[in-house]
Amino acid sequence: MASLENPLDAVALAQATTAYPRSSRYYGLGTARFTEADGHEVTYLRRRLLPAPEGMADLTTHTVSTGDRPDLLGARYLGNAEQWWRIADANPVLDPRELTSEPGRRIRITLPSGVPGGANG
Repeated sequence: MASLENPLDAVALAQATTAYPRSSRYYGLGTARFTEADGHEVTYLRRRLLPAPEGMADLTTHTVSTGDRPDLLGARYLGNAEQWWRIADANPVLDPRELTSEPGRRIRITLPSGVPGGANG
């Protein structure tokens, strides 16, 4: 791998590999191509592997109330409604609506995977 003389080159390189902003769960994944039998190429986004929830430091827990939604919890706890997926990652569910479908359920609000700190780190 070539060394980068200018730190901003690293930013440009990362942006060149993805069309998603840094706040997106798809940021940095890049794309791949599949060639079909007829020669037609299909470009697709590489698979995103979910982080291990046990590697996330707790900020707090939230007890679900009627009317809660993942996006509202993202805005409340993480300062951005579009970060709801971080809460979903910490509480593995197949459908994000499962996070708030059952009043009384306790869900984890965490720091991103690999960031030390919080209540348990």
